Amino acid sequence: MIRTLLQVVLFRDRSRIFDGVRFRRPLLGLVLLHGLIMALGVSSDYVSREEPDGWWPLLFAIVAGSTALTLRSTLVAWRLATAGLVAMRLLVPSEPSPLGSWQWWWYPVVLLAVAAVHRGRVVLLVALITSGVLSALAEPAATLPAVGFLLLVLLVGYAFGARGRAEQRFHAERDEKAALLERARIAREMHDVVAHHMSLVVVRCETAPYRITDLPEAGKREFAELGAAARAAITDMQQLLGVLRASGQRADRAPQPGLADIRSLHADASVSEAEVPEAVGLTAYRIVQEALTNAGRHAPGSTTSVTVELVDERLRVVVRNTAGGPSLGGGGGHGLAGMRERVAVHGGSLTAAPTADGGFEVRAEIPVAQ
Repeated sequence: MIRTLLQVVLFRDRSRIFDGVRFRRPLLGLVLLHGLIMALGVSSDYVSREEPDGWWPLLFAIVAGSTALTLRSTLVAWRLATAGLVAMRLLVPSEPSPLGSWQWWWYPVVLLAVAAVHRGRVVLLVALITSGVLSALAEPAATLPAVGFLLLVLLVGYAFGARGRAEQRFHAERDEKAALLERARIAREMHDVVAHHMSLVVVRCETAPYRITDLPEAGKREFAELGAAARAAITDMQQLLGVLRASGQRADRAPQPGLADIRSLHADASVSEAEVPEAVGLTAYRIVQEALTNAGRHAPGSTTSVTVELVDERLRVVVRNTAGGPSLGGGGGHGLAGMRERVAVHGGSLTAAPTADGGFEVRAEIPVAQ
């Protein structure tokens, strides 16, 4: 509860309204327009009712600022709006309640934003603090209606945002599951690379007595033990691979692709001839494969280019496509997440963003030497 209290009154907050909503920009425009109209109305009404004392810019800033902040941080907007209630009460003491006239109706909009995007504990704490502030500001006869109305606003906002929060949890769980599946797939593919190196260790250990003349018996026993340990490691990896393999999935006996196979994906690809670890080459191949698949699915008919080069001991993979036709849809929506998982295995980085000409670029930097 202490952490929730600190989150409400102190911590930085980045919750925004309409995240993931289809018509987000028009809705944000309406919110800003509402805030501007209310700010103009509140400040002009204050000037007309009170002696011009220079406080109207403060009122304008409170109303417009708190409404605008809901676009970037709903809790910060609520903090400013609640402090604004106190300031407005001091400047306009004639009203029996902070919600006595239409000029105060900018505040429920901020409450709606908070309730729509935050979890229950946060909304409950906001309700308690808001009720306390209203109880201190309003006259006794006006306290109950004001508090009841704002609690109703919070309840409506929380109910309205329940679906959105459920969808966020669903997408988070789906993304987590997709990441786990991708990591299992990476592990299965990396098994072949590691097994190849371990097999070389076994071969060299077993042939050492024949390649090295005058090898003492202690050395022969040492190589034999190393070879047996390497064989046991290969067996253990095969058993682990069986755990990672999906039910009914057969082992893939084809060799894993690498840099040399990228041209089979894109005939005009510019691929460096540098020697890189097999695991790095496999990662580069999968990135190109996924990026080209995404380009064909989401920008059909576009022109693609592939560049793979070694720069300062980092393998740079760049896949670009120009603007194409309408997206064909489909796919699990986890291609970029999978690419990031693969690059993260090597401690690299990946960026994916639209280009100035309306196309898209995927850029990966994969360390070659650890």
